Amino acid sequence: MARMKKDLLGLEGAGEREINQILDMAASMKEIMGRQIKKVPTLRGKTVVNMFYEPSTRTRTSFELAAKYLSADAVNISSSTSSAVKGESLKDTAATIAALGADVVVLRHPMAGAPHLLAGTIKPAVINAGDGAHEHPTQALLDLFTVREKKGRISGLQVAIVGDITHSRVARSDIWGFTAMGASVRLCGPATLIPAEIERTGARCCTRMEDALEGADVVIMLRIQLERQRQGLFPGIREYGRLYGLNRERLALAARDALVMHPGPVNRGVEISHDVADGVQSVINEQVTNGVAVRMALLYLLAGGGAVEAAD
Repeated sequence: MARMKKDLLGLEGAGEREINQILDMAASMKEIMGRQIKKVPTLRGKTVVNMFYEPSTRTRTSFELAAKYLSADAVNISSSTSSAVKGESLKDTAATIAALGADVVVLRHPMAGAPHLLAGTIKPAVINAGDGAHEHPTQALLDLFTVREKKGRISGLQVAIVGDITHSRVARSDIWGFTAMGASVRLCGPATLIPAEIERTGARCCTRMEDALEGADVVIMLRIQLERQRQGLFPGIREYGRLYGLNRERLALAARDALVMHPGPVNRGVEISHDVADGVQSVINEQVTNGVAVRMALLYLLAGGGAVEAAD
């Protein structure tokens, strides 16, 4: 079969065929994760370098596990342990890593567009693990995988994304991904946390949470990203939780079998109550498991596994 595109930089412009290709491969990888011995020799001899210039637990760990399950060598680099502290540019650091024989570079960076810069300058495949407030495509793919696994389909579903839309790279990738797969997306949050012209993406905006949740099949709650915000975008955490926190009463407005999702880390009692986060409709822990399967699929496809060429 023809090979996939060299890099995964975002889901904007991605097609249904391309996304399904990744999700189908992730299903096969999840089967491997269910075995008593999880490790397979598929990527033996390949090297995956995880470059994380922002703190991360779930994403970095799942990429590391994904590489190890496929028998690739995984190397973790953070900004504090790289030559960046000596003034070396990201481009030069990546060029050094490429010269050392890396096959895939996974990059998380506070600047939007950093993975695109790398992809155009180095030979190894580049995976965007989150760039500023731009995109987080692997999180969106694991969200799509989880919904398809639970619902059996994505097309025709109503998806509500609630919270800090302005600063959320997850929200942007989810909008592109779910829309490409035929779902309808509603966005909800304080007006100060919904970016201007976001409806050009095809999503519909609401400022009342009740409007966003009405009949929703999937509810994705986002973390309030205080580290990225200016002061004064909303009155305070307590007021935010009162107006936009997901509790049992509000969840009752959604479809009876609605899925509750969260990219993590979860601020319990702020964007979501304890009983909802731990309730039967919550698939938050399954998202974490599925994240490893999706990242295994991407490493396989981009490191030479081969697949149908991504649709334009």
